[in-house]
Amino acid sequence: MKEMKVRLTFTEEVLGTASNDKEIHAEFIASKAPDALSREEEIAAIGVDEAIAKGKTVFPKDENGHPFLFDYQIKGFFKNAAKAFGYVGGSSKLPAYKTKIDNLVFIRERRIPFIIPDGEEIGDCQRPLRAQTAQGERISLANSETVPAGTQVEFTIMVMVDSLMKNVIEWLDYGQLNGIGQWHNSGKGRFTWTDISATE
Repeated sequence: MKEMKVRLTFTEEVLGTASNDKEIHAEFIASKAPDALSREEEIAAIGVDEAIAKGKTVFPKDENGHPFLFDYQIKGFFKNAAKAFGYVGGSSKLPAYKTKIDNLVFIRERRIPFIIPDGEEIGDCQRPLRAQTAQGERISLANSETVPAGTQVEFTIMVMVDSLMKNVIEWLDYGQLNGIGQWHNSGKGRFTWTDISATE
């Protein structure tokens, strides 16, 4: 098994992905959690404020109100990156990447706190969403919590097969192009990364 501790520094703001409506979160998003205990943990971490619009996406927060990422969000990013490299082909292509990431690539920390730069705070990002429907084009407004560019996260990646670390490094490099969180295809959530294993 190989391990690498990394620090991501976000070059663009990151948008929250969790529904701010506890019922929606309980019925759909948290139902994807692998067990009942983590499902309850996820629902509790949303900490819904009834005064906030239910359509807003937010970050899970700890008992002190500090936002964080769950480990599976990093693995979700890895799957997205592996899919992109599958289109490129060559040595970067990883067959059965979803199964391999699920079963052979792990993040040690369950909760990964955002390290927000001094003087900065959680913000908001509103953007229009357009959809073509049978009744014509429909436009709605999406609203998400954000953490600013310059925010960092640190976590440890573990691979059960040493050769997979080469893929992990490529996936992390992909973060400069396509990031983590809501609206990442627009450039939100992009990051650079550093191997900080030697500093431990």
